Formats: sequence, structure tokens, C-alpha cells
Amino acid sequence: MAIVAVAAAVVLGGGGLIYAGLHEDGGTDGGSVLPSALDLSGGSPSPTASPTPTGPSPEELAEAERAKRKKQLNAALKKLSASSPEFSVAVQDFKTGETFTYRGDEHYDTASIVKAQILACMLLKDQDAGREPSAAEMTLAKPMIQLSDNNATTSLFQRLGGKTAVGKCNKRLGLSDTVVNSSWGLTRTTVDDQIKLLAEFVDRKGPLDADSRKVAFKLMSTVNSAQDWGVPAAAKPGETFTVKNGWDTRSADGGLWAINTIGRITSGSKVDVSVAVLSHNNKSFEGGTALVEKIAKLTRQYLKY
Repeated sequence: MAIVAVAAAVVLGGGGLIYAGLHEDGGTDGGSVLPSALDLSGGSPSPTASPTPTGPSPEELAEAERAKRKKQLNAALKKLSASSPEFSVAVQDFKTGETFTYRGDEHYDTASIVKAQILACMLLKDQDAGREPSAAEMTLAKPMIQLSDNNATTSLFQRLGGKTAVGKCNKRLGLSDTVVNSSWGLTRTTVDDQIKLLAEFVDRKGPLDADSRKVAFKLMSTVNSAQDWGVPAAAKPGETFTVKNGWDTRSADGGLWAINTIGRITSGSKVDVSVAVLSHNNKSFEGGTALVEKIAKLTRQYLKY
């Protein structure tokens, strides 16, 4: 009996081997039957499909790159924190849906950044009453935001109902980790809460309606030139920014400075981010402003927004 053994090996993309087993034919003519793919009798072999190698999708690659950038930024901030006053930072990128936070749940005195929060509460109160902000309210709101005027802020804060009213308003704004103080500048907050607040100023589905969001944008994008430090330092020429800064020094901190900045940077369809940087124990106003601006710039350098 003639026995013809044929072994065929097909290599797949994953590197494994599949063997087409041995074939025996017991016919009297001594012939053998080959698998069609290996028939050497002159006929055209039937093609066998090879699996297409698969790899990460463009979305997966982009996500991996963003994760890499976050890791690098975190390392840079840790290095900076070893030789600087304490700080926290958060960035929310509305183009990618990504949020980055460094020490996001640490609490700091707000100083004057609370004025953006008070503005939002004023706008919500007017919405509830079915009216636009009154002339008297805008007479206070404009210098409060554009000039960071403290007297105007105190008047508006009291007009709204003070600590109790603004505290209730915070719940509507989603500020779950911000504690309002009757001395408004001593309100305590986190960068996580501050980017929530900034998001409400642009969220079409949030509590602030279109008219209220417009008022907030107009005020926060037209601050006095002496007020446009902090987040604006990370903006490129031609980009639009909104900002509210805060700074304070008190004997309880040994005369050291709290320096804070919150705001947004936008540029058509290319850039749409919110940035919040909080710090305290700065030795000087100038040193604190330089620190928060450096941090804001680092977020852009590494996150590439």
C-alpha cells in the first residue's frame, strides 16, 4: 500500500502554526489526494485569506498620548512643588473631554476669585425672578469683576443674602467642596470646584441661561489691564481669555500671600479650556503671581492644548 503523507503549515499573523494533517489514500492506482490549496497538478490554487493584523485605533493612540502627557505634567509639577509654596492646579479641556488635576481636593482661601462665584449667584437670582440684572446690580458687578473692587463685592454679597444665600447657590452650581464665609474672601475652595464653576459659565445645559452666560463672559473677558495676569499668561496671541484673580495676605498666615487665578482660554474650534490655579504661603505678591503663571504655562506646555 502506498502511503503519501502531506503536511502543510500556514503561518498566521499571531505567530501560531496550523498543520493540515496527514492524508492516506488506499486506492489501487497508488495515487493520492492533496488538499486543494496544495494541489500541484497544474490547476490554479485557491487563495487562502490571511487575517489582517490589528493594532490600536487612532482613538486609543490619542488616549495613550494624553495619558503620557498627564504623567509628564504631574512629574514636572511635583518637581516644582519641592522648591515652591504649596499650590494646586486643574485643567478641563472641552475639546478632548479630558480633565487634569494636581492636588485637586486641597483647600485654599479664595480671596477675590470668589467674586466670579458671587456673580454667578446674582445671575441665578435674577433668572429665578424672571428678569435681567438691574442697573443697580450691574453697577456693583462690573467693578467687582473688572476692577476686583472689594466695596462693590461686599454690597452685592449682602444684597444677595450673604453667606447663607451664596451657600445655597453653590449647590446649584455643583460646588460641593466650597465653604462660604461671611467674610467672603475667606471662603474655602478647591481647584476641582473652581473648574466646575468655570464650566457652568459655558454649559448650555447648566443652570445659567444664555443671557447670564453672556453677561459673565463679557465681564470676565474685559478686566482691567492690571487684572489680566495669571491664566492669560498661558494664552497665545489672538486667543480669547476670561479671568478672575485673587490675592490676599493676613497675619494668621504670618503675612504670607494667597495668590489664585481662574479663567478660560478659547480659540475658535482649536482651543477650549478652563484653568484654575490656587496657591498660598507665597512670600510676596510678585512671587505668587509668577508662580501661578508658571504653573498655567506648564499645563499648556505638557497637555498641548
